[in-house]
Amino acid sequence: MIRHIFSDMDGTLLSSNGHVSNHNVNTIKDSQIPFTLVSARAPMEMAETIDKLSLKDPQIAFNGGLIFKKTANELQVLRDDPLALEDIKSIIQQVKTNFPSVSCSCYDVDHWYSDKNDAGIKYEAALTEQKIQIIDYDTLFSHDKNFYKIMLITFDNDEMEQLNTFLLNLQNPNISIKRSGKEYLEITSKKAQKSKGIRYIQALEDLLRNEMAAFGDGHNDLPMLTSVGTPIVMDNALAEIKQHGKFITKTNDADGVAYGIKNYLKK
Repeated sequence: MIRHIFSDMDGTLLSSNGHVSNHNVNTIKDSQIPFTLVSARAPMEMAETIDKLSLKDPQIAFNGGLIFKKTANELQVLRDDPLALEDIKSIIQQVKTNFPSVSCSCYDVDHWYSDKNDAGIKYEAALTEQKIQIIDYDTLFSHDKNFYKIMLITFDNDEMEQLNTFLLNLQNPNISIKRSGKEYLEITSKKAQKSKGIRYIQALEDLLRNEMAAFGDGHNDLPMLTSVGTPIVMDNALAEIKQHGKFITKTNDADGVAYGIKNYLKK
């Protein structure tokens, strides 16, 4: 008996247009199994899906850097692991100096910031329908805020590989560097892991490993997929991700989450 389902969003629950289908919504609701989104996204980018699914359970943002509940009037933080301010300042400065064409932005719990509205920002805004706040980074970091994610976007595969290598060579023990789609590189606290968020909910609800299932498609989903008894991987995932799935479901554009619930979890 599956008592809780965890699901990645982009490339998994959401179709390529960035929205959850009515078929996925209806199937998840009909299953009556508690459902948690586990995403690299910020809470504000998860809000539409949370509302469509009428989710009341804890949700996991920033690859596990923030566990929260969304109510009608507020966002209740249950646990968080923000980036150290000195780390985020240093990384953004080094990226801007060494990779000036890479789109660079960052997030606190409620807002998305950049110092310019470039092609990467416009691409992300079209996908998530969020509005960027343009602000000088020196001004931004002078405020007393917690920041949870740096998002780097490039459409050049060679530049992405160089950027990834550059960041890994910094050997910063406080950060986690994850690819999320071929255009995205996301930096969170080393303490931020999707598996950590799952363990929090597992303890909260007294769940056994074999009572949990998860859907995912990317490298940043592996800690989640390996934390549950029934890992289900999307057909649009890379081969190295598929080998971690107990089942392979349909693609995200073919409502693979709904198919997996009906065929692998409810039978």
